[in-house]
Amino acid sequence: MLKCPKLYLTTALVAGLTALPLLADPLGLGRAALPEEIAAWDVAVMPDGRGLPPGHGNVYDGEDLWIDHCAACHGDFAEGAGAWPPIVGGRGSLTAARPLKTVESYWPYLSTVWDYVNRSMPFGAAQTLEDDEVYAIVAYILYSAGLVDDDFELSHENFSEIRLPNESGFYIDDRAVVEFPIFKQDPCMSDCGDAVSIVARAQELNVTPEFPVIRYSFSGVSLVEAPVAEDAPAPQIIEEVQLAGLDPALVAAGETAWRQCRTCHQIGEGARNGTGPALNNIVDASVGQVDGLRYSPAFAEASAGGMIWDAATLDAFLENPAGLIPRNRMSFRGIRSAEERAALIAYLTSHMD
Repeated sequence: MLKCPKLYLTTALVAGLTALPLLADPLGLGRAALPEEIAAWDVAVMPDGRGLPPGHGNVYDGEDLWIDHCAACHGDFAEGAGAWPPIVGGRGSLTAARPLKTVESYWPYLSTVWDYVNRSMPFGAAQTLEDDEVYAIVAYILYSAGLVDDDFELSHENFSEIRLPNESGFYIDDRAVVEFPIFKQDPCMSDCGDAVSIVARAQELNVTPEFPVIRYSFSGVSLVEAPVAEDAPAPQIIEEVQLAGLDPALVAAGETAWRQCRTCHQIGEGARNGTGPALNNIVDASVGQVDGLRYSPAFAEASAGGMIWDAATLDAFLENPAGLIPRNRMSFRGIRSAEERAALIAYLTSHMD
């Protein structure tokens, strides 16, 4: 009987190596790690706060650090940006078809948040943050999740007092007792269910919904209208709104300028709040009064002071958001062109009831 040469050689090597008494002893390579070297790697933080270094950081400092180090990937409000995940939100979504796993909805302990930020963030520059900076960023995350107020300061002393919403959502894995017996039953191999047949098609049932459209026009010139595919039926125009006093060309230019706003804001039919508020009927409205949006303290203060989004205020804000309302969360740097700002304000005005 022929033997495989490779198998024969491997067997011989194993037999020879096991016969060497030197391999049973330490190899004599390297040295024992020093206590300070072990301490440098020992950065784990336990749920009860063990392992936390002394330090503190507040929400306001955390907001500035977040904009500098985190917002590019996770959004100004921790809502996520592009393909990068949100950090807050999603409460109650874990049983949905597409659950959103965040600090607010999924993570059980604040220690996981602190440890992950300290160990792995910012992306590409891990472990470059000072301890106080990590405390401040975690404080801002808690504030963005609505778990603390804007004057909150997180420290190693009050750390264990913070409870995340999903702490009680974890339990001991009981699948071996509850689920495994179900899958150990004999499978059905024939006549397991009723035969499947197609009884109707969507085209035959005429269930494709129609999307009503409100058309805005000035002197017969259409300004805003939903796009329609070439092979689609004509949209159902439910209302014709004639706008007076607006230059159609200026509104059209404003619609082009709006492209830099639509990442955070929606406007028009069906608009809803996103990262920023929906902007229907915003002209001449009170600042910080759109329903369903949690505004930053800076906007809340401007609202309490009676600020109104008239044309002059809108122009000043669009030119320099941080200059008009300091410490607001809007990361947009502003529009230098006066003509572009005027066009954008005309576009906002075209979306008034």
